[in-house]
Amino acid sequence: MPFFRWVVALGLVVFGVSFVVYATAPEDPETKQVDLTVLSEKADGSCTVSWADPYAKERRKGHYQCDPDRDSLLKGRAYDPDTGHGWDTGWMVTEGFRKGDLFVLGQGDAERGNAMDLSDDLVGLSLVVLIVGVTGGSIRSLYRLSGASPAVVRTARCLEQVASRLAQDHARAVDAVRAAWEPLRQSLVDEALGRVSIEELRHATDGGFDAAELRRCGTRTARDVLDAGTSVLSRMPGVEPGAAERLTAAAQVLAEGAVRAGAGRELLERSDPRVADLLNALSVLVRVGPEGRATVQSATELAALLGPLLERAEPAADQRQMLRADAKEREAAKYAVGELRRLLATVEQRGSVDKFAQTSIDLLRGPDADPAGIVARVDFETRPEKYAHLLTELAVPEPQPLSAR
Repeated sequence: MPFFRWVVALGLVVFGVSFVVYATAPEDPETKQVDLTVLSEKADGSCTVSWADPYAKERRKGHYQCDPDRDSLLKGRAYDPDTGHGWDTGWMVTEGFRKGDLFVLGQGDAERGNAMDLSDDLVGLSLVVLIVGVTGGSIRSLYRLSGASPAVVRTARCLEQVASRLAQDHARAVDAVRAAWEPLRQSLVDEALGRVSIEELRHATDGGFDAAELRRCGTRTARDVLDAGTSVLSRMPGVEPGAAERLTAAAQVLAEGAVRAGAGRELLERSDPRVADLLNALSVLVRVGPEGRATVQSATELAALLGPLLERAEPAADQRQMLRADAKEREAAKYAVGELRRLLATVEQRGSVDKFAQTSIDLLRGPDADPAGIVARVDFETRPEKYAHLLTELAVPEPQPLSAR
């Protein structure tokens, strides 16, 4: 628990004690005035008196402090030769276990005064302690809140969302190209590998299998080799250990070669619904262009930077969170806020937010309004090399040596 909270708690305890002292200080009981018969009296007023007790229904006798300055006619013996008694008035208790006893007004004033003085002293002490606790706690809270920057964190979150959304929009556009390309790719592979017999693969694999046995098992072409896969080929008769892996790898090399050879301008010029779908998907990225792709790359990198910084800056997003955070979390949040400010300033200087928004709009202008691909076909005719290059970049694998497979 923070130190100054203990100080405030101590101040409240001291204040509570002062209230208890005040509440328990002695007070004068309820009394009423009665006549006293003075039986004897000293010069200082100390006297023996008798009085009628209505509660005990008897006449009682006891000591009392009479008023020594009352009129001499009210004093006894020398002034009352018939009875020798004097007269005075006093106060009788009318409540509690002392009911019927005499009570001298002010006899508890000293004790009550001491209690009141103690209560006042405790109140003053409690106020000093409370002021120290509240002031110190406020200063400490202000220090803890010094790194809270809700506006910075909020702006950075919005920027991270914009950048992430742009990266996602671009990823969807790329996925659309690859999805449209897949049936054409498969067609190229089937066509190319269907022309390569199992015997022709012997030269690429250094043998290790009996072609006649494979033909009897239904494996006649490189296409059949890929369809069967290594695990099936290895169990066929006439296939030596390791030959199945070499056969599959050779067929895969042929497939990739067919894709690289076929994925170009000639394919995109075909009159085929599948080509129209591919042109539509490619047109979105072609219109975005290299500048748009650079913007997407910048957004992706920025989102990757903002994510961890926003996580560390989370306590600074709210003053209550900053108060609850420990020292290590606060220091990390302050550092992260500083980095966020720097990034936000750089982004604002470059005008990146507007670029992100515009590129997202361009990516979202998909081919839905032109399912036949007429607009994309016309655009392709004006710049076919860009379409072919983009297709190769996104969908065609880089060649790998057979030894690496």
